[in-house]
Amino acid sequence: MPVQATDLADFRQTSPEHAMGEFDLATVIRRAREGEPEAASVLIERLYPLVIRIVRSHLPKRMAEEDLAQDVFLKLLSRLSLYEARAEIPFEHWASRLACRVCLDALRAERRRPELRLSDLTEGEAAWVEYFNAAQDAPPDTSPEEAREIVERLLAQLSPADRLVLSLLDLEQRSVKEISERTGLSMTLVKVRAFRARRKLRLLARQLSEAEK
Repeated sequence: MPVQATDLADFRQTSPEHAMGEFDLATVIRRAREGEPEAASVLIERLYPLVIRIVRSHLPKRMAEEDLAQDVFLKLLSRLSLYEARAEIPFEHWASRLACRVCLDALRAERRRPELRLSDLTEGEAAWVEYFNAAQDAPPDTSPEEAREIVERLLAQLSPADRLVLSLLDLEQRSVKEISERTGLSMTLVKVRAFRARRKLRLLARQLSEAEK
């Protein structure tokens, strides 16, 4: 059974002591691999101080540390099946390496990401920015290509997890159920991430509009 991912805040609401009693790493990993939410919660709580230190040391300018930490844990839970217990490679070292890779990938993505400026957009793309910014009541009457282009350029400013959910939901027109099955996120979390990601898009559009006033 695949690990069922959920929101990092939800995971961390359960303390290790109350969730599973005395900590047993091998048991926790096995049960997390089997998709047990309590085990995933224990694992995240155990690794959180380590991961957050790495995240704070490798944090992209445009990304919140909790968003990046959540990306790390989503990747970690999805790759638990790849971990093999070895005396020379403690689990914490494996988790650290994975966390560093996720952070470095985020930093590289930010460096590749061009700065978005309103003056560089076409008239149709600028109209979509104003629409996202709630300055217009109805969607602009532009070509589908312009709509997709500006949406993708705004999406590029989001975290990888937010970008994935919105791309599947809004650009590929996938259902929440399909996205849940494809990503391993619960249907509730897909909806929550989509809501938060759209809110971030509106904020980006607002900042883009205000930057050139």
